[in-house]
Amino acid sequence: MILSISGVVLLGIVVFIFFRKDGLKASHAVVAMLFGFYLASTAIAPSIKAGGESLASLLGGIKF
Repeated sequence: MILSISGVVLLGIVVFIFFRKDGLKASHAVVAMLFGFYLASTAIAPSIKAGGESLASLLGGIKF
C-alpha cells in the first residue's frame, strides 16, 4: 500500500507540472490516466467517488 500511495503522489506531481508547464498533450494525457487508475486503487477512492456524486447532485439540482 505504501508503494502505491507513493506512486499516486509522484504521478500527481507529474500531472500538475504538465498542466502548469505547457498544457496537456497526448503523452501527458497517458500519465493523467495512469494517475487516475492508481488513485482508484487507493483507500481514498470511496471518498473521491462520494465527493464526485455529491458535486453531480449539487449541479443537477441547479435550476436556471
